[in-house]
Amino acid sequence: MPVDPILVPFLPGMLPLPEEIDDFHAFRTKEDQAANAFVDQICEPAPPGAVRREVQIPVDGGTVALHIFTPAGPGPHPVHFYIHGGGWVGGSIHHTYIDILCSERAVGADCVVVTVEYRKAPEHKFPTGLNDCYAALLWVAEHTDELGARADLITIGGGSAGANLAAAVALKARDEDGPQLALQLLEVPALDLTLSAPSHQRNATGYGLTANDIHKLLGYYLASPEQARHPYASPLLADDLTGLPPAYILSAEYDPLCDDGPAYTRRLTEAGVPATFSLQEGQIHVSPAMTKILPAARAWREEVLTALRNTHQQATHPQVTDAN
Repeated sequence: MPVDPILVPFLPGMLPLPEEIDDFHAFRTKEDQAANAFVDQICEPAPPGAVRREVQIPVDGGTVALHIFTPAGPGPHPVHFYIHGGGWVGGSIHHTYIDILCSERAVGADCVVVTVEYRKAPEHKFPTGLNDCYAALLWVAEHTDELGARADLITIGGGSAGANLAAAVALKARDEDGPQLALQLLEVPALDLTLSAPSHQRNATGYGLTANDIHKLLGYYLASPEQARHPYASPLLADDLTGLPPAYILSAEYDPLCDDGPAYTRRLTEAGVPATFSLQEGQIHVSPAMTKILPAARAWREEVLTALRNTHQQATHPQVTDAN
């Protein structure tokens, strides 16, 4: 279908990344300010009912912050570990949008939501951010009693670069006998960093995120082009996908990353992993954030919440079949 007509007026104002970023601190500050200002225009406010707190946890070479969102009502609750996007170089758990998203999931799916301020490239190249995320997952699994959460019902999710990291964390958890995950929930995921999917040409420009933007971001994230073939950088290229958690994958039709979602779904299915793919027709990379103005974004949000609720229900009542 054509691009959602509500999105069309926004497309000319979605500017590409600068050709070069000389000062990443200044770049992130400017991006953070713009993102937080834009939220009021495009995002519905966070629902009431979740309490947020911050903790600092140790990681190799430093510490990182976690935000923990706890729903009202008695626990123990399921846990959803969410990894934010930002092209591996930006984004933050301190963004208003991430507060809204985590609150929506805590309240809407009745789960504890934990999100991590992983270290960013290019100061911290691959695999530092991934290792921070994995350390945060281990911390969550080791502190479920403190969190009022269920150690047997942990899901992982992420958007864009965060979905890349979430898929890689799921692989790493399998490889290292880490926490058992009940679901990997991947939105607009980047899963093949060799950029070989046809959608990188089909949707190269004109829809906000450009193929050239992604190429520049990978130059900051990866220490060498060869790293793009590492399975923790490109989960789609992993030799073996058996034993991974079930997946629910949502891609936007007009996104350079669009084809990564169905390709990963096919490979997971071939490996015997239950996987569902959902194409968000007429949508672009940033559509899920636009819940105030875009009915499709509200439908996207409900689809995500339904996937989480179904996973929680099936874990608690295995005899109940998936409503989807």
